[in-house]
Amino acid sequence: MRQPSAAGAGLALALLSAVTFATSGTFARSLIDDGWSAEAVVIARVGIAALVLAVPAVLVLRGRWSVLRRNITSIGVFGLLGVAVAQACFFNAVRYLPVGLALLLEYLGVILVVGWTWLVQGQRPRRLTVAGSVVALAGLVFVLDLTGTGRLDPVGVLWGLGAAVGLAGYFVLAGRVDSALPSVVMASGGMAAGAGALLLLGLAGALPLRATFDTVQFAGQQTSWLVPIAGLALVAAVVAYLAGIAAVRALGSRLASFVGLSEVLFAVLIAWLVLGELPTIVQLLGGALIVAGVALVRLDELRAPVEPERPKAAEPALT
Repeated sequence: MRQPSAAGAGLALALLSAVTFATSGTFARSLIDDGWSAEAVVIARVGIAALVLAVPAVLVLRGRWSVLRRNITSIGVFGLLGVAVAQACFFNAVRYLPVGLALLLEYLGVILVVGWTWLVQGQRPRRLTVAGSVVALAGLVFVLDLTGTGRLDPVGVLWGLGAAVGLAGYFVLAGRVDSALPSVVMASGGMAAGAGALLLLGLAGALPLRATFDTVQFAGQQTSWLVPIAGLALVAAVVAYLAGIAAVRALGSRLASFVGLSEVLFAVLIAWLVLGELPTIVQLLGGALIVAGVALVRLDELRAPVEPERPKAAEPALT
């Protein structure tokens, strides 16, 4: 049984992780509005974060390079799908949609994992998981608000759903990685692979790479472009991920991932306070249903028989 003090510290760390992850869309919006391409934003964010996390990654490996070698392919695929695709699609969605709604669409990736495990792995979902999936999909209908004044740009919706596919890949791939591979090594390696792939595609002309180095508009003020870059890399990646890892160790992977759902609520609040973005009443209702549906799926996981912990499977999404 966890000590109350340890559980309290774990809860605080999980909330810190959720809050800091939730800032990514708001930081990115200031750069994208100033002319940065979403791909350039992702490269800057995860490239810097990968370098910072490389130090603790090397220390925690303690010379066990064989662990890294036998997982190098898994880390590469994880970086491509769970990092590059997920983040590039999310930041492209932010170009067209309010930050909170883009994140809500991305979180439908949790529901996609349910479909994946059912169709591909033959794991029939339990009733509570099915109910949660239905509630989340019903919430998607409200979020899209197809007949109301808050109708969303279909291009942004497609990018958001692409981010959901990337997030689903993140969870599926993270759950299959060798348990001997430390979490911070997985994070640093995956972000380095994702940044490297996007950079190569950009240099080859397959992806747009645009960046400006003037002042940007952030929180209603003109500031250096370095401010949102530092926020994205250090706050929304390094601090967020390390806090999430510590929370998993204190609370366990299932409970920590459940608390991590608060990221969506924090993202809506931060975007409202900093950017003045607030979804319509119908879209807020849909968002509440999506969060409730995902929470039901997570609750069903908490009720499932406890298996040996594999921290990589439930670490916070790299959004």
